[in-house]
Amino acid sequence: MGPRGQVILAALLFSTGSAAIKALSLSGPVIGGLRSMIAVVAILAFEPAARRLPRGADVLAGCAYAATLLTYVMANRYTTGASAIFLQMTAPVWLLLLSPWLLREKVRRDDVPILVLVGAGTALLFAGTPGGQSTAPDPLRGNVLAAISGVTWAITLVALRRLGKSGGAAPSVVVGNAIAALAVLPFLGGFPALSWGDLLLLLYLGVIQIGLAYVLTTRAIAKLGALEVSILLFFEPALNPVWTWLFHGERVGTWGLVGGALVLVASLLHAWVGRKRERASRTTLVRPTMQG
Repeated sequence: MGPRGQVILAALLFSTGSAAIKALSLSGPVIGGLRSMIAVVAILAFEPAARRLPRGADVLAGCAYAATLLTYVMANRYTTGASAIFLQMTAPVWLLLLSPWLLREKVRRDDVPILVLVGAGTALLFAGTPGGQSTAPDPLRGNVLAAISGVTWAITLVALRRLGKSGGAAPSVVVGNAIAALAVLPFLGGFPALSWGDLLLLLYLGVIQIGLAYVLTTRAIAKLGALEVSILLFFEPALNPVWTWLFHGERVGTWGLVGGALVLVASLLHAWVGRKRERASRTTLVRPTMQG
């Protein structure tokens, strides 16, 4: 399978997370912890680079990633899968707002449309998520958790980007899952009794939906451009509501769909602007050498 096929398959696997989480009979924290516990073993088995001893930076990145994993799982227990994934995808706007402190980069004029689109999309997702569904019993609480996962995912992306330039980020992904697993131990009250259905779903989530999908993505990124990978990964939010509708009959309101579409457009625009700036930076660095 080529790198594009690997990214598409990874996006397909990622997109099934909400439907699988909603099918489990366990609480959100327990699902998140057990899924991550299994994912640690899977990633270590699949990816040799993940077996390197973590550094302090890996632990810091892992904390942000653990928060993302747990808030996203818990969001799916309260709101629709569509709202959970689209609100997590507000990460680009948080990246822009946090850039002056995290990256020491100012918000530029061409960032403003992204901020406006994400802001409008977020408002529509909060207002347009239908309640009264067994799979989305408390949309407001779920949407808040999903929005928090967008913030923590933005911080994670910054940390992973820096780690990728200094030896690789694979250990931080293992650390993040390990922290998520340890964080929910107080909620377990002993290892819970699992039905065969719950056990199989947890194994799928940890080994396939996180472990295998992560490995496919990281291997493909080495061969494809960041913008192309970002576009191909849009299969995840596009398919997420389809699976929750097919398996759970979960409805997504019209305004929620419009809000999700705005967030998708903003994410694509953010990736395109970032790629454009990267090319401009490279051109600036290369020109003096060529002229000399």
